Amino acid sequence: MGWRGGFLATIFALVLYPGSAVADEPVRLLQFSDLDGWAEDDHAAALSTFLSTCRDIDGEDWAPICAMAETSSDARTFFELLFRPVLIGGDTPALFTGYFEPELEGSMRRTARYRYPVYRMPPEVTGQWLSREEIEESGVLEGRGLEIAWVDDPVELFFLQIQGSGRIRMSDGRVIRVGYGGRNGHEYRSIGRELVRRGIYEAHQVSAQVIQNWVRRNPAAGRELMHHNPSYVFFREVEIEDPSLGPLGAMNRSITPLRTIAVDPRYTPLGAPVWIEKDGEGPMRRLMVAQDTGGAIRGAQRADIFFGFGDDAGEAAGTIRDPGRMIVLLPIEEAHRRVPDA
Repeated sequence: MGWRGGFLATIFALVLYPGSAVADEPVRLLQFSDLDGWAEDDHAAALSTFLSTCRDIDGEDWAPICAMAETSSDARTFFELLFRPVLIGGDTPALFTGYFEPELEGSMRRTARYRYPVYRMPPEVTGQWLSREEIEESGVLEGRGLEIAWVDDPVELFFLQIQGSGRIRMSDGRVIRVGYGGRNGHEYRSIGRELVRRGIYEAHQVSAQVIQNWVRRNPAAGRELMHHNPSYVFFREVEIEDPSLGPLGAMNRSITPLRTIAVDPRYTPLGAPVWIEKDGEGPMRRLMVAQDTGGAIRGAQRADIFFGFGDDAGEAAGTIRDPGRMIVLLPIEEAHRRVPDA
């Protein structure tokens, strides 16, 4: 997610949870036997994801753990011997949302079908620049060779900007990946929250699919609604060595579907394993790795689950707005520093 904050996470967090403040959170040391479903998880899959960013974790306690991870033959034993589960935030219910990497249809040249440009960041953008409406209505970027590609759907392009990264399947069969390349300096405004403010939907009705459908049914009003968000995101092309790999997360490594979560790094160290107990429809008990962040991910008990890329992942991610709890696995020394009386 890095900058992006997650379209789905932003919709839900800003509509339902408009603000949160940094505060001292209660911290409690748990046992692995306290983790619901711990024994049934695929710990080897979690270890593989953990290894992809382990060497990038800040802190002296992590280096020897990473060395042992690289030679471990028993993933569950590895986690149980070297970590302690730490519950940060007390009994505050967690909020889980989902995010994904969108896939758009595009072309390297403008055609009657592909006529909506994905722009690189122009060199003159420093600080606050033109708003979304001014950029789209003035034509200030046209004819300057800033187009990475052209896509066929302005609504999906808008959501791509909110998401901050994605794939574009080109008309010649190639797939390119675009990542966040900068923005125009305006603060993000949630169009989901705006639909609620206007009385068009109740907060519990808002989802990515609902917003997309409303904008498509109301093209003129939908364009005006998208202009309500003055923030405009520019992109850069990101090389894809392996199309099966996920986009780069906040640790500048590829993230893994259903094993990566975005967290608030003020409470959860990036790269740390995190046990999640997500309730609601489709409950999930799984060891994840905190490899991403997001502008809407705020609080000790807050996580955004990465579901993968494409429409199916988007539909799955769009259904997630569930309670539960999350427990951070910390190296034994660090865990006891955080909970000195344990």
